[in-house]
Amino acid sequence: MSSESIEIVFNGESRSTQSATVAELLKEFELAGRKVAVELNREIVQRSDYSGIALKNGDSIEIVQFVGGG
Repeated sequence: MSSESIEIVFNGESRSTQSATVAELLKEFELAGRKVAVELNREIVQRSDYSGIALKNGDSIEIVQFVGGG
């Protein structure tokens, strides 16, 4: 995580984070390793790109968890 906070919109809510990448954000919200879909600024992010995508002030992130059930 970086030392400076940035402001993002996370699932429709304004949040402050020190996470520098999508991967760090997933760890911060305890979603790392779970089956999720990540959308950054209305574009789907591939799982293989999570650690290489830098977050910036004003980014909009939507994360959807897959839940099993019958």
